[in-house]
Amino acid sequence: MILPIVAYGDPVLRKVGDNIDKDYPKLEELVANMWETMYNSNGVGLAAPQIGLPIRLFLVDTTPFADDEDLTEEEQNALKGFRKVFINAQIEEETGTEWAFNEGCLSIPDVREDVSRKDTITISYMDENFKAYKETYDGLLARVIQHEYDHIEGILFIDKLSTLKKRLLKGRLANISKGKIKVEYRMRFPNMKKAR
Repeated sequence: MILPIVAYGDPVLRKVGDNIDKDYPKLEELVANMWETMYNSNGVGLAAPQIGLPIRLFLVDTTPFADDEDLTEEEQNALKGFRKVFINAQIEEETGTEWAFNEGCLSIPDVREDVSRKDTITISYMDENFKAYKETYDGLLARVIQHEYDHIEGILFIDKLSTLKKRLLKGRLANISKGKIKVEYRMRFPNMKKAR
């Protein structure tokens, strides 16, 4: 089932997510719905807060990035078919050089900005079967995971922009929260005026 994506301005996007256990109600169905929702909106990642749930769950599929001709063959192969569910994730370490990349977010449609992030992360998490992992990722894989991880920490990519950039985006962000934007997928807008 395709779920509506929560727009910028909704308080759920600012909550630090709670850990869940394998008895979380209808978890399998939730994960399936999140995949369907993400693919329907052409995303490469989706976090539970973006569908209104303040829990530590996100998923990533970087396959669309694998076609980027600016990447090395090794990078393309790493991105191709990388499809994972992250539950109760904790980034243990961020290392390497900071680099900028143009990011967007399904909860903030039509806003894209360059965001600097560290190149390499070590993250511990559980998959949908609650099998535990501790893995290290770098480059674009690390970036997509960092972006989604931020969501379960109540952080949005625009928080990483300069004060000036944030000021310039203020009007556009207000319009997004009011639903004054054309978007190709289902959304829920926190400050939309109800029709009388």
